[in-house]
Amino acid sequence: MRTLLLTAAALSAPHAARVKASIPLPPIPSVRVNIDQYVAPVDVRHAYDDIIAEAAAAYRLDPRMIKAVMETESAFNAMAVSPVGALGLMQLMPDVAEELGAADPLDPRQNIMAGARYLRQLLDAHGGNVRLALASYNAGPGNVAKYRAIPPFKETRDYVKKVTALLADND
Repeated sequence: MRTLLLTAAALSAPHAARVKASIPLPPIPSVRVNIDQYVAPVDVRHAYDDIIAEAAAAYRLDPRMIKAVMETESAFNAMAVSPVGALGLMQLMPDVAEELGAADPLDPRQNIMAGARYLRQLLDAHGGNVRLALASYNAGPGNVAKYRAIPPFKETRDYVKKVTALLADND
């Protein structure tokens, strides 16, 4: 019984900091490691191809357009959150995501489907004009309507150029 009490007392006492290692540890060797050999190569550009194909079919879109918007918006980062609160792969604002049926805008499938639906709505609203639809996606439909063209915002003009260049590169 006395041994049991001593063992319990020893285990519960905060003595770990006072205990000295009785056996010296060998030095840790310095080794150079190429981390690339341990990381499985994943081409993020193709990580969501199945969902993109589904969204393209559902909303009659060119899958290259969805992919170009995703690359420009989030660089294929499903967990991306912008400084203004846009979420996910296609950088949907929370209210817009909800309106488009994405209860969880950080879920890749919900985000891509909602973003594709929004692109279809914008294309329809602009009579199929890709550049105006993209400008609306970036700056908002109100700004495009106000200027009756791509708004004179550097960010929006650069955005339209980048997405259309990606579309041209994918031909």
